[in-house]
Amino acid sequence: MSENQLITGDSKAIVTNQDGIHENLTQVVEKHLSHQFEKPYQQHTLEAFKQLDEKVKAWQGEVILDACCGVGQSTRLLAKENPQALVIGVDKSANRTNRNVEEHFPVDISGVDNYIIVRANLNDFYRLVEQAKWPISKHYILYPNPWPKSKHLQRRWHGAAVFPSIIKIGQQIILRSNWLLYLEEFSVAAKIAGRNGNINEVTLLSGQIALTPFEAKFIASGQQCWQLTVD
Repeated sequence: MSENQLITGDSKAIVTNQDGIHENLTQVVEKHLSHQFEKPYQQHTLEAFKQLDEKVKAWQGEVILDACCGVGQSTRLLAKENPQALVIGVDKSANRTNRNVEEHFPVDISGVDNYIIVRANLNDFYRLVEQAKWPISKHYILYPNPWPKSKHLQRRWHGAAVFPSIIKIGQQIILRSNWLLYLEEFSVAAKIAGRNGNINEVTLLSGQIALTPFEAKFIASGQQCWQLTVD
């Protein structure tokens, strides 16, 4: 299936006017890597980070960051799968972070309490995490970003001014998307910044729960999802 085709089902595939990697990607990434991002921080993000910073510094084990966590399904699942870790989910929407999804959760998460979900602006939060040198083992960015129009390159995470902070956070960075080109571009941007990545298909085994509602929706619509792992 080409990236310009639509599919039948509940969710439509990505449509883009790009034929491949954006022609300005290298120029944009190199510009951001060589310039300091100095946008003022939003107060609510500073306050959220301050509270979390104390918890992270007091934590003795692994720390996992789940960026753009939405309603926090992935945060809760990652916490269940990694009981030794503190899992921090971050999303910009108070409506999403405050939504009670546990009573309709796809698996039993009773007793799972090693996670925190907060509302914060990630353009600010990422910079604060980098400056504080949080010991992030895994940094997840799971769906959907992707701003597929060519003119919106700098709205994608790898084209954004905050990318230099993003790429420094986590021993591993794991992205998932139903748009392969988005991950291919991020991989190119990561290489420019000195990190290598590999892309693989996301395949759910029988009975396995999708990490996010978006993933479940895409797969139910017959779309292939992909994972980029940056080491």
